[in-house]
Amino acid sequence: MEKGWRDGRDLDLATLLGWIQDPPLRRLGVFDVETFFPARERLQLAMRLNGLAASPSFAEWMQGAPLDVADLLRAPDGRPRASIVHMAHLSDVERQFVVTLVLSKIVTWMRRQPGTSELRALVYIDEVFGFAPPSAEPPSKRPMLTIFKQARAHGVGMVVSTQNPVDLDYKLMSNAGTWMVGRLQTERDKARIVEALRSASGDVDVAAWDQTIGALGKRQFVLQTASSTQPRLFATRWAMSFLRGPMTRAELVRLREAGAAPEDDAPGTRTSAAPQAQGEPPLREDESPVAPAVADGFAVAYLDPAAPWARTLGVSTAGRRLEAGIALRVRLLFDEARADVRHEEAWEAVLLPLQATPRPDEAVTVDYDERDFRDTPMVEVPYALPDAPVGKAEYFRDLEKAFTDHLFRSRTVEVLRNAKLKLYGRVGESRRDFDARCLEVAEDRADEMAAKLRDRYQTRLERARDQKAQAERRVRELEVDVGQRRQQEVVAGAGELLGMFLGGRRRIRGLSGAASRRSQTVRTQERLRSAEERLDEHEDAIRALEDELAQELEQIWAEWRSVAEAVETLEVGLEKTDVRVEEIRLFWAPLGG
Repeated sequence: MEKGWRDGRDLDLATLLGWIQDPPLRRLGVFDVETFFPARERLQLAMRLNGLAASPSFAEWMQGAPLDVADLLRAPDGRPRASIVHMAHLSDVERQFVVTLVLSKIVTWMRRQPGTSELRALVYIDEVFGFAPPSAEPPSKRPMLTIFKQARAHGVGMVVSTQNPVDLDYKLMSNAGTWMVGRLQTERDKARIVEALRSASGDVDVAAWDQTIGALGKRQFVLQTASSTQPRLFATRWAMSFLRGPMTRAELVRLREAGAAPEDDAPGTRTSAAPQAQGEPPLREDESPVAPAVADGFAVAYLDPAAPWARTLGVSTAGRRLEAGIALRVRLLFDEARADVRHEEAWEAVLLPLQATPRPDEAVTVDYDERDFRDTPMVEVPYALPDAPVGKAEYFRDLEKAFTDHLFRSRTVEVLRNAKLKLYGRVGESRRDFDARCLEVAEDRADEMAAKLRDRYQTRLERARDQKAQAERRVRELEVDVGQRRQQEVVAGAGELLGMFLGGRRRIRGLSGAASRRSQTVRTQERLRSAEERLDEHEDAIRALEDELAQELEQIWAEWRSVAEAVETLEVGLEKTDVRVEEIRLFWAPLGG
């Protein structure tokens, strides 16, 4: 590009692709081109760019008039004009690309202009969300900050609008010279405004600003300028305009083809057709081109057909007219002291279309939030005049009373209960979890009953163990005696008495002693067998005691396990004072084929 610029040549994408493969220069600094960027890598880059050039979606970006800021600001005859860059049909990435490209062109054009104290051009961005966030760095943020910081000296101004000041970078906000602050919904938004004003001027009365912003009504704004230290309050004029939302690409083409502006009109001041344009069907008696009046104090919005629950109501961008509906948010408090239940929940529902008499039983329960509603309609269709008197506050009071009575009679929550254990479940607790809690409490009660058996069985067990221990000692003593006698007989040898008697070498007194020893050995063995039998009896007694204890424990656990399984369901209802309507919002939604 630098080579073409220095040679005074106009470049197109085809020429650039050729030069990438065969560069018109041999060196870049001290390196030759082949070392700095080898031919194989240059071919890969050329192939990627060629794929972009061959893409059908990219072809549209190569058409149309060149993006020239001077041409956007003035017609060929020198008259000033307003130029609108429409991006509603683009993706988020393409929007970033367009905004960055346009702002960069403006910065380049701006720096070629001499200094001035007059306003030479004004850049306005409607809904700046996402283009200059406080933490991220999208490509559009840097040129926008440059314009806010430096463009004033070149006669270029910039106006941005947003519904949430927290979505803006504080450096951008602190460089703003004029502020118009409307009613803010959240404390974070108010805090961000006050913080930015303090950074800009340094002498902001935080309390006064907070009170002033919080007290703003509809269409009221606070004006703060760099030339004045005191904020001023102003209101927009009452006007009736057809705010139909963004236009589609097809509608833009029809608008462009509708015909050139009259000769005496300045370029860029064409207006779109009115709602009742030529070729559209006439309005019915129950339709109006403008929204009917709604009682003061009640919010009005437009349902976004893209809301997750809109399709279930028959809402579609193909709807032939806008029907009135009601969105409610009710706070319910289920309070039951005897069941130890105190559960609070939000109930949200919509009623569409509205009837002259509120019908709470026809409401559809949904889960809605602020993203489901818009400030302007998305389709250009007439309003259906509702049967309900939405212009009277009495209708909304009757609606609130009807829903309060309906919810008081119909809404309950179910909790699990075990009356024998005096145990209650929590709202939303599963049967499995409640059963586990009941089983744990029953086990504790069973343990308490089992503890009462411990003293009785402890005494019996100790007595049985003492008797067994005595029997074991007696067996051991007799085993030692029998062992010694058997050892003596082994030493003497088998048949000793017979040998002595038949040999005739001993007198009877000696023979009688040997016989007596043999007789004592037999008696000792008999006593050992008796002692072993008594030991077995004591061991059998201990086992019988254990069996008896096991049966009692099993019986106790079976009884409490049966108690734990005695679970039933308890319904907890509402008192009228437990039903509190937090929000009633009227909305318009496209319905009908």
